[in-house]
Amino acid sequence: MRFLRLIYLLGAIFFTSQVAFALENNASMPPKDWMNFLDTLKKEMIARGISEKTIEAAYGNNTYYHPAPDVVAQDKQQAEFVLTSRDYINRLVSPGRVQKARNEYVLLQKKYQKISEEYQVPLSYLTAFWAIETNFGQNKGKYHLIDGLTNLSYKNRRAKFFKNELYNVLKIMDKFDLKNDKMLGSWAGAMGHFQFMPSTYNAYAIDYDGDGIIDIWDSFDDAIASAANYLHDLGWKPDEPWGAAVELPWNFDYTLTGYKIRKSVAEWEKIGVKDVNGKKLNINPNLKANIILPDGRKSQPYLVLGNFRRIMIWNRSENYALAIGILSDYITSNEKYHPIEKKGHYAIKNTDVLKVQHFINKVMHLGLKEDGRFGPKTREAVKKLQKKAKMHQDGYPDYTLLKKIDNYNAKIGFHVPVQPKKVRKTTTKSTKQGK
Repeated sequence: MRFLRLIYLLGAIFFTSQVAFALENNASMPPKDWMNFLDTLKKEMIARGISEKTIEAAYGNNTYYHPAPDVVAQDKQQAEFVLTSRDYINRLVSPGRVQKARNEYVLLQKKYQKISEEYQVPLSYLTAFWAIETNFGQNKGKYHLIDGLTNLSYKNRRAKFFKNELYNVLKIMDKFDLKNDKMLGSWAGAMGHFQFMPSTYNAYAIDYDGDGIIDIWDSFDDAIASAANYLHDLGWKPDEPWGAAVELPWNFDYTLTGYKIRKSVAEWEKIGVKDVNGKKLNINPNLKANIILPDGRKSQPYLVLGNFRRIMIWNRSENYALAIGILSDYITSNEKYHPIEKKGHYAIKNTDVLKVQHFINKVMHLGLKEDGRFGPKTREAVKKLQKKAKMHQDGYPDYTLLKKIDNYNAKIGFHVPVQPKKVRKTTTKSTKQGK
C-alpha cells in the first residue's frame, strides 16, 4: 500500500513538472503576430541594402521574442518627479567625478592633444562627455543591440525611430563583418565609450587607428576621434565657452528667458546681468547668448552660447548640456568643488506637467503634446499661461500656478486667490527636568 502511494506521489510530481515545463515553453513561444513582424522586418532590411548573410548572422534561428521585454519597459518608464537641474547636475558633477576627470584629462593630453587640435574641440569637453556618458568607459552598456532594437521596433511608441537604428546596426555589421556578440550597448541602442547611436556612428565615426574597422567599443583612438569629429561637424567653436552661471538684476524681465531671445553679452550686461560673484562677465561681449532658467525664477540662471546649443544636439537635454559645460570648466581650473545650492524652488512632477499641458490645450488651444515631458514648447506655452494669470513669466509651473489651475473658474478666470503652501511643522518631544 505504501509502495502504491509512493508511485502515485512520484507520478503526480512528474505530471505537475511536465505541465509547468509545457506552460513555461508555451509562454515564451513566439506568437504568430511576432513571427509575421519578424519576417516582414527582415525583408524590409534586405530591401534597404542589408545582405542576407548579415541577416542570418544577426538572427539565425533566434526570434528574440520576449513576452515582457526589459527594453520596452525601460522605454515606457517615467520617473515620478522631473529631476531638478540642481539635483541632476549635482548628481553627475560630483567631487569624485571632478577629480577623476582632472586626472584623466592630464593623461589624455599626453596622447590625444593632436586630435583636439586637428578637430578643434578642446580635450576638456571630450573628457567631460566621456565621463558623463560612460563613467570613463566603465558603463558602455550590456544590452544586445539586435535583440533590444528588434523588440523596440515592435508595436512601440517610437517604433519607427528604433527600426531605423536597427537598420544602422545591421549596416555596421554588414560593412565591417562584425560578430553578433560585438553589438552591445544601452537599452536604447547607444554604443561605445561615447554612447553613439547607430545612426550617429554611421554618419560621424572614423577609423583613427587605421586598422580598417571603426571600433568605438574597444579602440579608444577610434572612439575619441569619432566624438571630436562629430562635435567639429556640429560647428564647435574652440575659442568660445559654453556659457556661465550668472546673477540677474532684481527687476529682470523674465519674458526674455529661453531660446527665442538672443542678445549680445554686452546687451545682457546693460540690462544688469553679472557673473555669480556680482562682477562683469568674463566673456567676449560681442558673442550672442540666451538666458535660461532650468527650474524657474527661483533657481540658478545661466547665460548660454552657441556651443551649449551644440551640446544639446548631442543630447537634447538642457540639464545634460549644463552638466557637460560645468564639468568641463572644473577640469581646466583649480576651482574647489561646490555643489549648486538649493534655492527653494518647487520640484515639479510628471503629473504636474501633464496637468499644465492638458489645461493649456483646453483653455488656450495651443496643441501641446500631452506627454508629461517638460520641453521648450511647454515652457513657452507656460509663459503665455503665466501672462494670462498675471504672474512672472519664467516658463516654470510652480506651486502657485498649479493651484491657480486647480481653482480656475471659466467665468471669472484666475481671480480666485491662492493660499500659501502649507509647510509641515515638525514637533519635538521635550522632557521637563527637575520635576
